[in-house]
Amino acid sequence: MRAAFYEGHQKIRIGEGSPVAPEPGQVRIRVSHCGICGTDLHLFHGTLDSRVRQPHVMGHEMSGVVDVVGEGVRGWKPGDRVAVRPLEYCGTCPACRAGHEHVCHTLKVIGVDLPGAMQGTCTVPARTLHALPESLSLEHGALVEPLAVACHDVRLGEVAAGEHVVVLGAGPIGVLIGLVSRLEGARVILSEVNPFRRLLAERLGLETVDPREVDLPGLVDERTRGAGADVVFEVSGSAAGASSMTALARVRGRIVVVAIHAEVPRVDIFRVFFRELRILGARVYEAQDFEKSIGIAGSGALPLASLVTKVMPLESLESALRQLDGGGEVMKVLIRCSE
Repeated sequence: MRAAFYEGHQKIRIGEGSPVAPEPGQVRIRVSHCGICGTDLHLFHGTLDSRVRQPHVMGHEMSGVVDVVGEGVRGWKPGDRVAVRPLEYCGTCPACRAGHEHVCHTLKVIGVDLPGAMQGTCTVPARTLHALPESLSLEHGALVEPLAVACHDVRLGEVAAGEHVVVLGAGPIGVLIGLVSRLEGARVILSEVNPFRRLLAERLGLETVDPREVDLPGLVDERTRGAGADVVFEVSGSAAGASSMTALARVRGRIVVVAIHAEVPRVDIFRVFFRELRILGARVYEAQDFEKSIGIAGSGALPLASLVTKVMPLESLESALRQLDGGGEVMKVLIRCSE
């Protein structure tokens, strides 16, 4: 089978991979599609080199079909269509014992800490699988994982009908947060500097602003009669986003930090005190978020196809990473991992 190997220094080599026979409790899936996300770009740039063993197969936003079932696995058979919740947890640390396996103290992410999906087959624990409905294509099944991120973020933010939501950053996750918040009945504003992403979000029916041209706190105050936003999502990963998020929230409003910041950001703690704000971290997802994501995706409630800018073959992974790295007119790129 073909596989894409990260070899450091922004280099991807396409070569022959070796299918891994599943051990007890594991399954091997034939990977159909895998999405590229910001974590993959961090890996491509070498910022996660301490977590990977080169040559490394990246990719965690995967869909596919069960190929081989390991000993002791129940409920799955060859041919089942699946998405993978790519988290390996220990089950014994304080977080796991408290039922929060997704923030396990020694959490390993398939595609980062462990070999991932940018190859013809991928062997994973059976407990990571989620069934895909026939109504959802395998191509769009690769969007279940990022949509689950958005479902988790919106759930932790306790978004409710009629609330005012501001999303800072309109990349794939930011747009999905906006769309899921709208499904919950919220009124959403997306803040984004990239004109292509603003236009795409607007075509999906979301209101957007360029924070360089619009007084966003002033606009939010105008819409809320001076109260402020009920929920603010920081998805930009920028210093500007971190510094402005507290200025947008109402008294006892919620701020959900989704983005990974490359450096420790400056945050207005006085505003947190003054307005009794709640700042929440949101990391990956839980099983219920995956199931909600699959339900939304399978129902056709969201125009997922509109988020996919390109579908490229495995051999074009390095080119796709460079295109995403350059920004511009690109939203979501999927890699076709096998025929």
